[in-house]
Amino acid sequence: MSEESDLEKTEEPTGRRIEQAREQGQVPHSRELGTFLVLMTAAALFWGMGGWLVERSAAIARKSFNIENKYIFEPTLMLPRLADLSIDTLMAFAPILGVLVLASVLPPFFLNAWVFAPKAFLPDLNRLNPMSGIGRMFSWNSLMELGKAVLKAVLVGGIALLLIIKEKDEIFGLLGESLESALAHTGHLLTYSFLILVSALILVVAADVPFQLWQYYEKLKMTKEEVKQEMKEMMGDPHVKGRIRSLQMEAARKRMMAAVPDANVVVTNPTHYSVALSYKAGMTAPKVVAKGMGNIALKIREIAAENAVPIMEAPPLARALYKHAELDSEIPSALYSAVAEVLAYIYQLAGWKQQGGAYPQPPKELDIPPDLIPEAN
Repeated sequence: MSEESDLEKTEEPTGRRIEQAREQGQVPHSRELGTFLVLMTAAALFWGMGGWLVERSAAIARKSFNIENKYIFEPTLMLPRLADLSIDTLMAFAPILGVLVLASVLPPFFLNAWVFAPKAFLPDLNRLNPMSGIGRMFSWNSLMELGKAVLKAVLVGGIALLLIIKEKDEIFGLLGESLESALAHTGHLLTYSFLILVSALILVVAADVPFQLWQYYEKLKMTKEEVKQEMKEMMGDPHVKGRIRSLQMEAARKRMMAAVPDANVVVTNPTHYSVALSYKAGMTAPKVVAKGMGNIALKIREIAAENAVPIMEAPPLARALYKHAELDSEIPSALYSAVAEVLAYIYQLAGWKQQGGAYPQPPKELDIPPDLIPEAN
């Protein structure tokens, strides 16, 4: 039973599985959404720009049928005239065509499905397999497409019938209007009816988009074994491991730098090492809250200077602390005496700043076991 459950696709697709599918050109796709956006855009354009488009079309028609004598007696001028009329027609319809092209490429953005996948252009010989074709004809997806087609036919046909019944008086009234008035009235009725019919398709879109998303993620579901195998592959990838280590080190460095302003003192090499120490009441021993070398050491000193944290040059102690003290841990017991002298000097310095008096002298010879002092870099 456990083996069977491991082979069942019960797990949601991982981010890597989805990304691999996108690389293959497999993304959620809704034809109904694309059709609806294009038709609704066209209906809105005709509703808002219908009058202007009719005027431009009429002007082009008048220009086309008004042929001057020079064109009759000089046939060679007809080709440039045709080119001129073609440009006028293109300029008249260009705004509508441009907006329709834009509407046709927008649907993938709504489904987060915009992707360029060269692999999708490669020929798939499986599509030429007649058995596969028969299987697709009787698949659940084909049944859904058939249901949508029937729904659209019933919906659009029913609304069209209701519109005809509602507007029958105006339709028959066109017979008694002048030609110019009847044409304008007809255009208004057609645009209005088209807008209503297209608006009805939003019901089909509302049913199709969730279904397409559900079907897409259902196809990408994984077995438990596939999830385990993917995790093994990802954790074994040196690039992934390196990225994880990099993120961990960056997070640790940020936490370390955030602790520097609360330190009691920063002990420096002075150029190669910096170690920030903190000692509060109740602690058994001072603790290292930040340490680093090179650029990190410089950054620790910069933050300490910005926050008025005392900085003391003690090269042997700095090297010993950097080598033998762990971050966020107490200092080694062998360095208690040396660190105590440093902290005593820092407390004396703070008292001098508040009360004045004799300037305290920094400790010159710190008690550091020779075996704890690494060679200077």
